[in-house]
Amino acid sequence: MRKPKIVILGAGYGGMMTALNLQKKLGVNEAEVTLVNKNDYHYESTWLHEVSAGTIHHDRARFKITNTINTNKTKFVQDTVTDIKLEEQRVILENGELEYDYLVVALGYESETFGIKGLKEHAFSIANINSARLIREHIDFVFATYNNEPEKRDELLTMVVGGAGFTGIEFVAELANRVPQLCKEYDIPREKVRVICVEAAPTALPGFDPELVEYAVTQLERKGVEFKIGTAIKECTEEGIIVAKDDQIEEIKAGTVVWAAGVRGSYLIEKAGIENMRARVKVDPQLRAPGLDNVFVVGDCSLVINPEIDRPYPPTAQVAMQQGPTCAHNISVLVRGQGELQEFKPDLKGTVCSLGHDDAIGMVFGKKLFGTSASFMKKVIDNRSLFMQGGAGLVMKKGKFNFF
Repeated sequence: MRKPKIVILGAGYGGMMTALNLQKKLGVNEAEVTLVNKNDYHYESTWLHEVSAGTIHHDRARFKITNTINTNKTKFVQDTVTDIKLEEQRVILENGELEYDYLVVALGYESETFGIKGLKEHAFSIANINSARLIREHIDFVFATYNNEPEKRDELLTMVVGGAGFTGIEFVAELANRVPQLCKEYDIPREKVRVICVEAAPTALPGFDPELVEYAVTQLERKGVEFKIGTAIKECTEEGIIVAKDDQIEEIKAGTVVWAAGVRGSYLIEKAGIENMRARVKVDPQLRAPGLDNVFVVGDCSLVINPEIDRPYPPTAQVAMQQGPTCAHNISVLVRGQGELQEFKPDLKGTVCSLGHDDAIGMVFGKKLFGTSASFMKKVIDNRSLFMQGGAGLVMKKGKFNFF
């Protein structure tokens, strides 16, 4: 009897948790499970701001997929997905193709530039391990360059971050912590360095509690971060950015521009013809794509509506990791032809935003957290993510234990 083929595209939080839970649900004789990822490693995308700023090494934020999954139950294929043929139930890879009976699309996010001129060409984005490593190396390069030029250009030492949402704030916080170290290393006066955070919305961290936002902004300003709130980036050039606030246009010259103000799903969603909004799929309660009973979508490519406010849940690691067990359960029910499908209902414990290795803000179980207590909770959350994917061994190897 032919075993059903289950193909999981992407080994981010949603894909990994789906694969790990399918291993528990299904025996090797019940289905053939294949996990596809372009790299041989999974990376903790919630740590990329630290990699980008250079406050942790990129190897700390990643681990080999085959060290975590059970390769006797799940076949791992390192390859890049180029197309999804829904009618033929095939996935096209750069180096081959795979047939499927059940498909899990967990392809992660891409930067959304909202059509702003020059962003794709001249700005960096915190998209993956390699782009994060590039940002870190670029920052080191401009600091090293500054004192080696005949005429010192102070704008080289200006770093602009577009977006004061979660990623933008966590990244500028890491930058603020690293700048003194960079100045000491490259013999540069601290006052020469500018870190500027530009946000089009009327507040930093939109949707966060105002008291927590005020704390975060105050703490970062003390470390030298400049905020331009209610200010839209109109264009990015080779020399920096052009911004507008009300009727005022300003050019900010900068050696580094990092865009951290928007994400969308994978372009492969649009290419495949799956119904989507900005390459994100509004899934049904069982996490399936509209009109496709055998195609599940999890992680950043999925769009789950919060019925209480009739708006999507934010595409967070917390949501993606919770989707994995539900997705795995529902696929196992379909494979066996018995049992009931589960509806996905996020159980959001709270949100914590890092302000560097020793500071943070958060709302956990309805309680506001500031400073070291929030920072402690952030590290607990990071370690819990590792534990859920690789157990105590992975936590001991990659975990964060600098609690105070």
